[in-house]
Amino acid sequence: MSTAELTRSELKQFPLPEQSDGGKDDHGRLLIIAGSPQVPGAALLSATAALRSGAGKVWIATAASLANGIGLKMVETLVVPLEEAADGSFAASSVEVLTREAERAHAVVAGPGMKRSDVDAGIAAGLLRSGKPIAFDAAMLHCLPEVAHECRDCRWPPVLLPHSREMASLLQADESDVEADPLSAAQKAAAHYRAAVLAKGAESHVVAPDGRSWTFRGGAPGLGIAGSGDALSGIVGGLLARGAEPLTALLWGVLLHGEAGEMLSAKVGPVGFLAREIPDEIPALLAR
Repeated sequence: MSTAELTRSELKQFPLPEQSDGGKDDHGRLLIIAGSPQVPGAALLSATAALRSGAGKVWIATAASLANGIGLKMVETLVVPLEEAADGSFAASSVEVLTREAERAHAVVAGPGMKRSDVDAGIAAGLLRSGKPIAFDAAMLHCLPEVAHECRDCRWPPVLLPHSREMASLLQADESDVEADPLSAAQKAAAHYRAAVLAKGAESHVVAPDGRSWTFRGGAPGLGIAGSGDALSGIVGGLLARGAEPLTALLWGVLLHGEAGEMLSAKVGPVGFLAREIPDEIPALLAR
Protein backbone atom coordinates (compact mmCIF):
# COMPACT_ATOMS: atom_id res chain seq x y z
CA MET A 1 0.00 0.00 0.00
CA SER A 2 1.46 3.37 -1.05
CA THR A 3 2.11 6.21 1.39
CA ALA A 4 0.53 9.62 0.77
CA GLU A 5 2.09 12.99 1.53
CA LEU A 6 0.49 14.70 4.52
CA THR A 7 -0.43 18.15 3.22
CA ARG A 8 -3.34 20.54 3.52
CA SER A 9 -4.49 19.45 0.11
CA GLU A 10 -4.54 15.82 1.23
CA LEU A 11 -6.52 16.74 4.34
CA LYS A 12 -9.41 18.17 2.34
CA GLN A 13 -10.84 14.66 2.55
CA PHE A 14 -10.56 14.82 6.36
CA PRO A 15 -12.42 18.03 7.27
CA LEU A 16 -12.49 19.16 10.89
CA PRO A 17 -15.88 19.64 12.60
CA GLU A 18 -17.41 23.07 12.23
CA GLN A 19 -17.09 25.17 15.37
CA SER A 20 -20.52 25.98 16.80
CA ASP A 21 -21.70 29.20 18.42
CA GLY A 22 -22.71 27.41 21.62
CA GLY A 23 -21.14 27.48 25.07
CA LYS A 24 -18.00 25.80 26.32
CA ASP A 25 -19.63 22.37 26.63
CA ASP A 26 -20.69 22.56 22.99
CA HIS A 27 -17.04 23.07 21.98
CA GLY A 28 -15.95 19.84 23.63
CA ARG A 29 -14.79 18.68 27.05
CA LEU A 30 -11.29 17.21 27.33
CA LEU A 31 -9.77 15.32 30.24
CA ILE A 32 -5.96 15.47 30.33
CA ILE A 33 -4.20 13.00 32.63
CA ALA A 34 -0.68 14.32 32.94
CA GLY A 35 2.21 15.51 35.03
CA SER A 36 4.40 14.34 37.88
CA PRO A 37 6.57 16.08 40.47
CA GLN A 38 9.48 15.63 38.07
CA VAL A 39 7.65 16.98 34.98
CA PRO A 40 4.80 19.24 36.11
CA GLY A 41 4.90 21.45 33.03
CA ALA A 42 3.76 18.72 30.64
CA ALA A 43 0.18 19.09 31.86
CA LEU A 44 0.29 22.84 31.24
CA LEU A 45 1.69 22.47 27.73
CA SER A 46 -0.89 19.88 26.75
CA ALA A 47 -3.80 21.84 28.24
CA THR A 48 -2.75 25.10 26.60
CA ALA A 49 -2.48 23.42 23.21
CA ALA A 50 -5.90 21.81 23.64
CA LEU A 51 -7.56 25.14 24.40
CA ARG A 52 -5.73 26.81 21.51
CA SER A 53 -7.07 24.03 19.27
CA GLY A 54 -10.65 24.93 20.12
CA ALA A 55 -11.61 22.68 23.03
CA GLY A 56 -14.24 24.44 25.11
CA LYS A 57 -13.45 22.96 28.50
CA VAL A 58 -10.32 21.23 29.77
CA TRP A 59 -9.67 19.61 33.10
CA ILE A 60 -6.33 18.27 34.25
CA ALA A 61 -6.01 15.18 36.43
CA THR A 62 -2.58 15.30 38.05
CA ALA A 63 -0.60 14.51 41.18
CA ALA A 64 -2.17 16.10 44.24
CA SER A 65 1.06 17.90 45.15
CA LEU A 66 0.89 19.77 41.83
CA ALA A 67 -2.82 20.57 41.72
CA ASN A 68 -2.83 24.01 43.34
CA GLY A 69 0.15 25.25 41.37
CA ILE A 70 -1.26 24.03 38.07
CA GLY A 71 -4.68 25.50 38.86
CA LEU A 72 -3.16 28.91 39.57
CA LYS A 73 -0.93 28.78 36.49
CA MET A 74 -3.63 27.51 34.14
CA VAL A 75 -6.66 29.42 35.38
CA GLU A 76 -8.86 28.35 32.46
CA THR A 77 -8.86 24.71 33.58
CA LEU A 78 -10.40 22.60 36.32
CA VAL A 79 -7.89 20.45 38.22
CA VAL A 80 -8.52 16.96 39.63
CA PRO A 81 -5.94 16.05 42.32
CA LEU A 82 -4.88 12.40 42.35
CA GLU A 83 -3.44 10.59 45.33
CA GLU A 84 0.27 9.88 44.89
CA ALA A 85 2.44 6.88 45.62
CA ALA A 86 5.73 7.44 47.41
CA ASP A 87 7.63 7.86 44.14
CA GLY A 88 5.28 10.53 42.77
CA SER A 89 3.35 8.23 40.46
CA PHE A 90 -0.43 7.94 40.69
CA ALA A 91 -1.75 5.71 43.48
CA ALA A 92 -4.11 2.77 42.91
CA SER A 93 -7.10 4.92 43.90
CA SER A 94 -6.59 6.95 40.72
CA VAL A 95 -8.03 4.15 38.56
CA GLU A 96 -11.55 4.66 39.89
CA VAL A 97 -11.25 8.45 39.92
CA LEU A 98 -10.04 8.65 36.33
CA THR A 99 -12.61 6.20 35.03
CA ARG A 100 -15.31 8.35 36.59
CA GLU A 101 -13.84 11.58 35.22
CA ALA A 102 -13.61 10.11 31.72
CA GLU A 103 -17.37 9.56 31.73
CA ARG A 104 -17.87 13.35 31.85
CA ALA A 105 -15.47 14.07 29.00
CA HIS A 106 -15.89 14.02 25.25
CA ALA A 107 -12.27 12.88 24.83
CA VAL A 108 -9.17 12.01 26.87
CA VAL A 109 -5.41 12.55 26.63
CA ALA A 110 -3.38 10.32 28.92
CA GLY A 111 0.34 10.21 29.60
CA PRO A 112 2.23 13.50 29.13
CA GLY A 113 4.77 13.93 31.91
CA MET A 114 3.39 11.03 33.96
CA LYS A 115 5.68 8.81 36.00
CA ARG A 116 5.33 5.14 35.06
CA SER A 117 3.54 2.95 37.57
CA ASP A 118 2.10 -0.51 38.11
CA VAL A 119 -1.39 1.01 38.05
CA ASP A 120 -1.03 2.40 34.51
CA ALA A 121 -2.54 -0.68 32.85
CA GLY A 122 -5.59 -0.39 35.11
CA ILE A 123 -5.95 3.28 34.21
CA ALA A 124 -5.66 2.49 30.49
CA ALA A 125 -8.23 -0.31 30.70
CA GLY A 126 -10.72 1.91 32.50
CA LEU A 127 -10.28 4.70 29.96
CA LEU A 128 -10.66 2.35 27.01
CA ARG A 129 -13.85 0.90 28.46
CA SER A 130 -15.31 4.40 28.81
CA GLY A 131 -16.00 4.47 25.08
CA LYS A 132 -14.43 7.93 24.69
CA PRO A 133 -11.83 8.83 22.04
CA ILE A 134 -8.40 8.63 23.67
CA ALA A 135 -4.88 9.75 22.78
CA PHE A 136 -2.12 7.89 24.63
CA ASP A 137 1.29 9.49 24.99
CA ALA A 138 4.57 9.04 26.85
CA ALA A 139 4.36 6.91 30.02
CA MET A 140 0.96 5.43 29.20
CA LEU A 141 2.25 3.86 25.99
CA HIS A 142 4.47 1.44 27.91
CA CYS A 143 1.53 -0.30 29.59
CA LEU A 144 -0.53 -0.88 26.43
CA PRO A 145 0.86 -4.35 25.63
CA GLU A 146 -0.96 -5.48 28.79
CA VAL A 147 -4.30 -4.18 27.50
CA ALA A 148 -3.91 -4.66 23.74
CA HIS A 149 -7.21 -6.55 23.58
CA GLU A 150 -8.97 -3.57 25.19
CA CYS A 151 -7.48 -1.31 22.50
CA ARG A 152 -8.76 -3.57 19.74
CA ASP A 153 -12.23 -3.85 21.28
CA CYS A 154 -12.86 -0.21 22.23
CA ARG A 155 -15.45 1.91 20.48
CA TRP A 156 -12.96 4.36 18.92
CA PRO A 157 -9.49 3.45 17.65
CA PRO A 158 -7.04 4.89 20.18
CA VAL A 159 -4.48 7.43 19.02
CA LEU A 160 -0.89 6.46 19.87
CA LEU A 161 1.87 9.09 19.89
CA PRO A 162 5.18 7.25 20.46
CA HIS A 163 8.77 8.20 19.84
CA SER A 164 11.14 5.37 18.91
CA ARG A 165 11.74 4.07 22.45
CA GLU A 166 8.02 4.06 23.20
CA MET A 167 7.29 2.40 19.87
CA ALA A 168 9.78 -0.33 20.77
CA SER A 169 7.91 -0.83 24.03
CA LEU A 170 4.58 -1.03 22.21
CA LEU A 171 5.94 -3.69 19.87
CA GLN A 172 8.18 -5.34 22.48
CA ALA A 173 10.99 -4.95 19.97
CA ASP A 174 14.47 -3.43 19.85
CA GLU A 175 14.62 0.34 19.48
CA SER A 176 17.26 -0.05 16.78
CA ASP A 177 14.79 -2.03 14.67
CA VAL A 178 12.18 0.71 15.08
CA GLU A 179 14.66 3.41 14.09
CA ALA A 180 15.72 1.40 11.03
CA ASP A 181 12.17 1.34 9.64
CA PRO A 182 9.77 3.62 11.55
CA LEU A 183 6.99 3.31 8.97
CA SER A 184 6.98 -0.47 9.25
CA ALA A 185 6.93 -0.17 13.04
CA ALA A 186 3.95 2.17 12.90
CA GLN A 187 2.13 -0.20 10.55
CA LYS A 188 2.69 -3.10 12.95
CA ALA A 189 1.47 -1.06 15.91
CA ALA A 190 -1.60 0.17 14.04
CA ALA A 191 -2.56 -3.40 13.13
CA HIS A 192 -1.82 -4.87 16.57
CA TYR A 193 -3.70 -2.23 18.57
CA ARG A 194 -6.29 -1.29 15.91
CA ALA A 195 -5.08 2.25 16.42
CA ALA A 196 -4.18 5.44 14.62
CA VAL A 197 -0.42 5.61 15.15
CA LEU A 198 2.19 8.32 14.74
CA ALA A 199 5.87 7.43 14.34
CA LYS A 200 7.57 10.65 15.40
CA GLY A 201 10.74 11.87 13.75
CA ALA A 202 12.29 14.43 11.44
CA GLU A 203 10.12 12.64 8.87
CA SER A 204 6.94 11.51 10.62
CA HIS A 205 4.55 8.77 9.60
CA VAL A 206 0.85 8.37 10.40
CA VAL A 207 -0.78 4.97 9.95
CA ALA A 208 -4.51 4.26 10.14
CA PRO A 209 -5.98 1.08 11.65
CA ASP A 210 -6.72 -0.17 8.13
CA GLY A 211 -3.11 0.27 7.02
CA ARG A 212 -3.37 3.52 5.08
CA SER A 213 -0.35 5.71 5.74
CA TRP A 214 0.88 9.29 5.34
CA THR A 215 4.32 10.87 5.59
CA PHE A 216 4.86 14.40 6.88
CA ARG A 217 8.08 16.10 5.81
CA GLY A 218 7.35 19.62 7.05
CA GLY A 219 8.05 21.20 10.41
CA ALA A 220 11.33 22.66 11.65
CA PRO A 221 14.46 21.46 13.47
CA GLY A 222 13.37 23.51 16.48
CA LEU A 223 10.47 21.14 17.13
CA GLY A 224 12.96 18.65 18.49
CA ILE A 225 12.81 20.14 21.99
CA ALA A 226 11.50 19.11 25.39
CA GLY A 227 7.75 19.63 25.64
CA SER A 228 7.08 19.60 21.90
CA GLY A 229 5.34 16.22 22.13
CA ASP A 230 3.21 17.45 25.05
CA ALA A 231 1.97 20.29 22.86
CA LEU A 232 1.19 17.82 20.08
CA SER A 233 -0.85 15.64 22.44
CA GLY A 234 -2.90 18.67 23.43
CA ILE A 235 -3.58 19.64 19.82
CA VAL A 236 -4.78 16.12 19.04
CA GLY A 237 -6.85 16.04 22.23
CA GLY A 238 -8.46 19.39 21.52
CA LEU A 239 -9.50 18.24 18.06
CA LEU A 240 -10.86 14.97 19.48
CA ALA A 241 -12.90 16.92 22.02
CA ARG A 242 -14.34 19.05 19.24
CA GLY A 243 -15.64 15.88 17.58
CA ALA A 244 -12.96 14.98 15.07
CA GLU A 245 -12.60 11.25 14.50
CA PRO A 246 -9.32 9.80 15.79
CA LEU A 247 -7.53 9.54 12.44
CA THR A 248 -8.65 13.03 11.42
CA ALA A 249 -7.50 14.48 14.74
CA LEU A 250 -4.09 12.81 14.41
CA LEU A 251 -3.52 13.88 10.81
CA TRP A 252 -4.47 17.48 11.51
CA GLY A 253 -2.56 17.47 14.78
CA VAL A 254 0.66 16.45 13.06
CA LEU A 255 0.18 19.01 10.29
CA LEU A 256 -0.70 21.89 12.64
CA HIS A 257 2.18 21.06 14.99
CA GLY A 258 4.58 21.05 12.04
CA GLU A 259 3.19 24.28 10.61
CA ALA A 260 3.50 25.93 14.03
CA GLY A 261 7.16 24.97 14.00
CA GLU A 262 7.55 26.51 10.56
CA MET A 263 5.91 29.74 11.73
CA LEU A 264 8.14 29.96 14.80
CA SER A 265 11.19 29.14 12.71
CA ALA A 266 10.43 32.16 10.53
CA LYS A 267 9.85 34.44 13.55
CA VAL A 268 12.52 33.24 15.97
CA GLY A 269 14.92 31.07 14.00
CA PRO A 270 15.13 27.43 12.97
CA VAL A 271 16.09 26.47 16.53
CA GLY A 272 15.72 28.15 19.90
CA PHE A 273 11.96 28.65 20.16
CA LEU A 274 10.17 27.06 23.13
CA ALA A 275 7.51 24.38 23.31
CA ARG A 276 5.27 26.79 25.22
CA GLU A 277 5.23 29.00 22.12
CA ILE A 278 3.82 26.29 19.84
CA PRO A 279 0.17 26.50 21.02
CA ASP A 280 -0.10 30.22 20.34
CA GLU A 281 0.37 29.59 16.62
CA ILE A 282 -2.52 27.14 16.37
CA PRO A 283 -5.60 29.44 16.21
CA ALA A 284 -4.34 31.30 13.13
CA LEU A 285 -3.34 28.05 11.46
CA LEU A 286 -6.80 26.60 12.08
CA ALA A 287 -8.33 29.68 10.47
CA ARG A 288 -6.44 29.23 7.19
